[in-house]
Amino acid sequence: MIALTTATLVTPTRADAHPLSTTAILLDASSDRVTGVVELPIDRLALALDQPLTPATVVEPAQREELRRYVLSHTSAADQDGTRWTTSVTGGRVKKIDGVQHLVYDLVLKPPNGTVHDFKLTYDGIVHHLLSHQILVSLRPEGSDSYTAVGVLDWQQHTLAVPAAAGADTETGFVAAVRLGIRHIAEGADHLLFLVMLLLPAPLLARRGRWVRADDLRRNCLRVVHVVTAFAVGHSITLALAALGYISAPTRVVESLIALSILVSGVHAVRPLVPRGEPWIAAGFGLMHGLAFATLLGGLDLGRGSLVVELLGFNLGIELTQLMVVALLMPSLLVLSRTRIYPAVRLTVAGIGIVLAAAWLAERTTLLANNPLNRVSDTLIAHPFVVAGTLAVMAAAGWAIRPLRTAEA
Repeated sequence: MIALTTATLVTPTRADAHPLSTTAILLDASSDRVTGVVELPIDRLALALDQPLTPATVVEPAQREELRRYVLSHTSAADQDGTRWTTSVTGGRVKKIDGVQHLVYDLVLKPPNGTVHDFKLTYDGIVHHLLSHQILVSLRPEGSDSYTAVGVLDWQQHTLAVPAAAGADTETGFVAAVRLGIRHIAEGADHLLFLVMLLLPAPLLARRGRWVRADDLRRNCLRVVHVVTAFAVGHSITLALAALGYISAPTRVVESLIALSILVSGVHAVRPLVPRGEPWIAAGFGLMHGLAFATLLGGLDLGRGSLVVELLGFNLGIELTQLMVVALLMPSLLVLSRTRIYPAVRLTVAGIGIVLAAAWLAERTTLLANNPLNRVSDTLIAHPFVVAGTLAVMAAAGWAIRPLRTAEA
């Protein structure tokens, strides 16, 4: 696996790459209209519509027209006061983007008064059925050679403001990138689950091949800091190198390695694979996650000038969200680790992580055509505070009932 990863890091970065489960909308603003393309991953489209779509079937005339009407029905543009723009969707062709087949349609948006100005774009294709799906939107103003991130649409937000009159400025791109980083972690079940797997054994000590309770609270907190910092350093290195074009890897390989990272971390949470090695695991697999983060930015087709600013914003969003996750979960885990129920909690959560990771790995390596556990991960994404709240309630109950307190986890 290491040799395969190394071999994939020597090809030039492709500007048209974006994650397997992501739609991209690339807009070009001119004086009288906004044109662009909508790139839909065919595998995600098939899941959303519950149809056996393939690169061959989507370009058949009847199917292509049906899907064109589908995209059109889920796309609209309007002024700030609600005045609708004329929207048309044409074409329909298959394009392989970083090894993943996409159905691409051409998009034309015309303002009612004939002059392009700022507007609101609404789009909810695929996300109306797949909660884990995201739509990346970027804009290239007239006369510019590069795109700037406008924002991301998902199951919660279907509308965003597009600054088409003057183009998205640096501040807009930076803020959008921060939000994109926050959402990518907050709504990315795989990245969140990897972090949770690393945190599970943080309050414990590896002793003779098993996890035991650690009484030193200061030491536990330092271990968490080391794990989070190592992961941040790892993904920041490859995020910067890959986003700037120095290294790259096929999306399917990267996403498969991320699934593998969760699997290994889950096993480590059950039985210590590398005693005191969580920071090394976090740093090593953080390198893989950084490639995935860079692929997301690559899907925005940014120019180098925009990329540097938005790279900083995106990384800031990632770090802020990771800190929020740690702040939400770690107090509960620390309390739970001092109760008799923590072994069961740890093994249950780790087991769920291992099963989900195995399913993701099978899907991303094409062993499975469709992941039967997608709805489970979608549910976790939709209710993150319920998960955190459940852990908090269990921690409070475990600590309140004295017989449940124990000297060993």
